[in-house]
Amino acid sequence: MSSHPTYDILMFGHFAKDRNVVDGQGKIESGGAVYFGSVVVRRIGLRVAIVTRLHPDDFVRLDELKQEGIDVFAKPAPQTSGIENSYKSADMERRICKPLGFAGALQIADVPDATARLYAITPIIAGEFDLAFLRAIAARGPLALDAQGFVRVRDGDDLVSRPWKEMADGLKHVTYLKVDRAEAELLTGETDLAQAARKLAAYGPREIVLTQSSGVTVFADGQIYTAPFTPRSLAGRTGRGDTCFMSYLGRRLTTSPADACRFAAAVTTLKQEKPGPWRGALAEVQAMIAQWK
Repeated sequence: MSSHPTYDILMFGHFAKDRNVVDGQGKIESGGAVYFGSVVVRRIGLRVAIVTRLHPDDFVRLDELKQEGIDVFAKPAPQTSGIENSYKSADMERRICKPLGFAGALQIADVPDATARLYAITPIIAGEFDLAFLRAIAARGPLALDAQGFVRVRDGDDLVSRPWKEMADGLKHVTYLKVDRAEAELLTGETDLAQAARKLAAYGPREIVLTQSSGVTVFADGQIYTAPFTPRSLAGRTGRGDTCFMSYLGRRLTTSPADACRFAAAVTTLKQEKPGPWRGALAEVQAMIAQWK
């Protein structure tokens, strides 16, 4: 019998201390894919852990995750990563992002002696992971990757999107890839999501999850699946993509791409109506899916 912990999903990425500004009013809040994503995975009944880096003064922010039943492997860093997201309430779709801090690259030595059914690399800013880290984690099992943290680059006081130079080498190690509409166009030159998905899949990923304001598109087994986002408000806009990707992955462990696509869209719809991670009930998700049929 092994004493090593085993998880459904083991996530890697920076826990963030963000400043979210709406109509000029700012608020410091926890963020990052390991925050939004791990909570949703746990809430759908799966065992999840995160591997992260942040300043010791902010370790107390991890208590929220531990209280959810999420295992946390955190290393001290000189800074905690963070982003200032500025929105106008009239259009929560558009935001201006500026870097507030960067916790430095995660190292293979930071990875716990644990196994998982799926490994998810979910960075928020370029520089959290290098190609060697991707290769090492992919050697352990199926790898999910969010392209956001490879194309969102710090440039002085700004965050800008730039092509991922090592994309061809990186994507051949990936099983599940997540991009948003802008990232898909940046990486492929295609404005049509289906065409962009096919181009990305040609590099190696088996399934592509693409998000945009209207919903989620999944490319799997040569097929395209779509499902809408239908939130009554966008008060919880921050963390939308993280929630969608991780709810898809969590559901995908036990069901088809089509079912996982609908499930992720429903969870993400509900998440967007309230700030913070999704902490709803599965019955709400099923009721929403039933409305769409």
